Amino acid sequence: MDIFQTIILGLVQGLTEFLPISSSAHLVLIPKLSGLKDQGLAYDVVLHFGTLCAIVYYYRCSLLSMSKSFFCSLQTKRLEGDAGLAWAVLLGTLPVGLAGFFFKNDISINLRSVEVIAFTTIFFGLLLGFSDWLNRRMEMVRDMIRSSDVLIIGCFQVLALIPGTSRSGITITAALLVGLSRQMSIKFSFLLAIPVITLATMVKLFDLVNGYSEVDWLMLVLGFFISATTAYATVVFFVRLVDRIGFLPFVVYRILLGAILLLF
Repeated sequence: MDIFQTIILGLVQGLTEFLPISSSAHLVLIPKLSGLKDQGLAYDVVLHFGTLCAIVYYYRCSLLSMSKSFFCSLQTKRLEGDAGLAWAVLLGTLPVGLAGFFFKNDISINLRSVEVIAFTTIFFGLLLGFSDWLNRRMEMVRDMIRSSDVLIIGCFQVLALIPGTSRSGITITAALLVGLSRQMSIKFSFLLAIPVITLATMVKLFDLVNGYSEVDWLMLVLGFFISATTAYATVVFFVRLVDRIGFLPFVVYRILLGAILLLF
């Protein structure tokens, strides 16, 4: 893989992993527009690991606090500090983890068509817009996550296994629907990304080890750096500006992206 492809794929991965715009839709569209070939499993693992490092670094203080509170809760049997949030992230990951274990291959084989990705990109984009509209009309939004919220958001996250859905998009949508504030919806969605990306990276790493092939280590390092820095900058931008710009620009973008995919 040459340096041009490494830069493009690193930028795409970093930009689309956390924005609610569907990374799979872009990974389908870009090869069609540029003629780029499949990057291979090694690059896929490295690019995902780059985005994982970015989100862990961004929430490093929260994660440290959550970890301390979590282990304290195991000893005291009480939810103090950020223990509730830590448990929410763990329990919210269970549905998608189980669904991915049992159905991931069936979904990737049967639903990974351009038509499906285009439809889900548009449909779940509209659903994101509706949830944001509804959330802004609620009398009160919350920063406190309830157990029922965890169940609903966790189940919604299973839909992210369908190509074109967008993991961040569907979890933010669910969080807005249950009455969480925009900022809390984003934070919980991004925290949920950590175990999900970790699990996905571990599975791909296992496949890579079993089917080892030679790789260009320099391009791997470059791809990791671009993916990580782009993802971090994207998260900073998104978190700071979402209260001002809302989710409408992303809804419009998804509709246009889905329409373009249908043209191909």
